[in-house]
Amino acid sequence: MSFETVAVLGLGKVGKLAATLLHEAGFQVVGFDSRELRAPLPFATQRLDISSADALAPAMASSQAVLSCLPYHLNRQVAEVAHGLGIHYFDLTEDVPTTQAIRELAETASGVMAPQCGLAPGFIGIVGADLASKFETVRAIRLRVGALPQHPTGMLGYAFNWSPEGVVNEYLNDCEVIEEGEHKWVSPMEWVETIYVDGRKLEAFTTSGGLGTMCETYLGRVDNLDYKTMRYPGHVELMNFFFHELLMRDKREEAGEILTHAKPPVDDDVVFVHASAEGETEGRLFRHEFVRAYMPQHIAGENRTAIAWTTSASVVAVIEMVRDGALPTKGFLKQEEIPLTPFLATRTGGLYGTPKP
Repeated sequence: MSFETVAVLGLGKVGKLAATLLHEAGFQVVGFDSRELRAPLPFATQRLDISSADALAPAMASSQAVLSCLPYHLNRQVAEVAHGLGIHYFDLTEDVPTTQAIRELAETASGVMAPQCGLAPGFIGIVGADLASKFETVRAIRLRVGALPQHPTGMLGYAFNWSPEGVVNEYLNDCEVIEEGEHKWVSPMEWVETIYVDGRKLEAFTTSGGLGTMCETYLGRVDNLDYKTMRYPGHVELMNFFFHELLMRDKREEAGEILTHAKPPVDDDVVFVHASAEGETEGRLFRHEFVRAYMPQHIAGENRTAIAWTTSASVVAVIEMVRDGALPTKGFLKQEEIPLTPFLATRTGGLYGTPKP
């Protein structure tokens, strides 16, 4: 089913920019937030108790699709309301149980149910699948993403430009991998390796949720598949000390508050993307890579942080593709099923630039 109207829930930096990009892509947008928004925006806004299912249903009823930019623990309820209304559903979650619940809803959905449409999971899975498609047989898919300050300070070298709740979960929840052909769950903040992007030394380590549904998709098709977060050197050792030796893993909410207070957001951030696939074509072993450092951009009259525009652009490009018939319009949508070239050809996906030859 084609559509023109989209409700956007949660108008923080990412949600507000996603709603703006949807508006620029030709959608009729209504944004909802628990706060009263006074700044002029190019789309209509309403104040709403976004935690209330009774309030969500009438608010979303006049739209043909909903994009949730809310904390992950609110997404299941939004998805259930969207399912009941028979409208398309999109979100940015990295939470595995939430995605599984949405997948079950998709079995009887009238529209598409598309969680995990952000940066990781999301864009990184689209890139990884594209790299793997270049081979007849695939030996390994390695996906790494890091959202960092351009000018790090202190021993952690970090700034919380993303949800502290989401970061804490990624650091503490178990991680899916395929290792030597077997589907496994491994501990977070392990398998530490060194990576260079544009000459900048980084460390990468396991975190949860970044692969989305890729382990299921590639089990039996690839020997090794994993996702890691990239940080500046020394970060993971300190975070292991904080969470495990100081036992802050038992106080997740307090841990997020402490870390955000110590390392608040910055405007000058950078998103590092390092994706690779190894495999054989015509008996020849080769490695394909997609390596980028995305900086803040001036979009829709404002300077946008790298993490805000990369996340927003990813989900909006997917919504454009569903509207235009380039993707299924019913059922569960996996990120790795989204072709990279048409994604980059959308109005919003073009912000990522064209692939290097």
